[in-house]
Amino acid sequence: MTALPQIQYFLGANAPTGFYSLYDHLLPPEEARAIYILKGGPGCGKSTLMRQAAARLEEAGHPVEYILCSGDPASLDAILVPGLGAAIVDGTAPHVIEPKYPGAVERYVNMGACYDTAALWPLRREIMDLMAAYKGCYTRAYRILGAAGEILEEQRAAMASAGLDRKLAKRAQGILSREFPRRKGVPAGRVKRRFLGAVTCRGAMTLYDSALDQCPRIYQLMDPHGLAHGLLAPLLEGAAAAGYDVVACPDPMAPHRLAHLLVPELGLAFLSRAGELAPPGGKPYRRIRLEDAAGSELPRRNRPRLRFAKKVSAALLEEGVSALAQAKALHDQLELVYNPHVDFGLVSRISQELAEEILSLQP
Repeated sequence: MTALPQIQYFLGANAPTGFYSLYDHLLPPEEARAIYILKGGPGCGKSTLMRQAAARLEEAGHPVEYILCSGDPASLDAILVPGLGAAIVDGTAPHVIEPKYPGAVERYVNMGACYDTAALWPLRREIMDLMAAYKGCYTRAYRILGAAGEILEEQRAAMASAGLDRKLAKRAQGILSREFPRRKGVPAGRVKRRFLGAVTCRGAMTLYDSALDQCPRIYQLMDPHGLAHGLLAPLLEGAAAAGYDVVACPDPMAPHRLAHLLVPELGLAFLSRAGELAPPGGKPYRRIRLEDAAGSELPRRNRPRLRFAKKVSAALLEEGVSALAQAKALHDQLELVYNPHVDFGLVSRISQELAEEILSLQP
């Protein structure tokens, strides 16, 4: 059996303002058949359960979308089975999820039942100390990322002008006329919001393979100054108006701005550099240097300002990543405390039950 491509995104970002959540965009309850909300603390097997369930679902031939944890991309925060209208999601902080239609659509799964609470009681002081230190690392990380975000905004401001906006909008219209033929009688396309990148304990990363698996034609947007939103916003509006479903991917360091845009049904993606995120490898279908739209005068006049912003934002981002790595190390210690007192046999049984329930949703 041919292996299914593994589509991965983030739904949370470690952003300058703190944790930024898109978890309400995972699967609209009005369109879902079942959403399982996992509740439970560290080390109770939530990510393990989702990986086991995903493996069973893929074995049965159903593509699964994986939502990675922005704190630790080796861990899962959700899985989505689009063909069956089902999802399993970690509903604990910082991405607390509560049901809109409890019982009818969403269902709680109590992962706390997998703990041996009697064995954990004597360990409570160690757990409390680790929890406090873990949260302190995140507080520090968000302060540093907040400073980095301010510097990145300064970098964008140095390049901003009405002329730049007009040129990027005009370029977008040219791309729309070339790549998005209008279709009569077709309703507006749907917009799915996902982070393709995140600032994590491993550094700033972008899941370019997920884009390439869905979209072989790549517009590579060379964007050292964070200007991509000026091109991507009109592209998003125009593509949806023409009836194409799109995946809109915000910049994790500026979630109000777009960094990437995917149109899987056309096999077309617009992938940019956002902050320190690296561009995709390989030869793109087209390459656009966004700073060219600003002309030569602004970059020349603001060269010292831009150089300073780049250097300082990179240093701050590195320090923020260091704080996230410290948080990850503390979380690993927490899991070492919890894991011996978790019934992973029960985790596996719950995983199997959920997978079979989801498979029973087939029309």
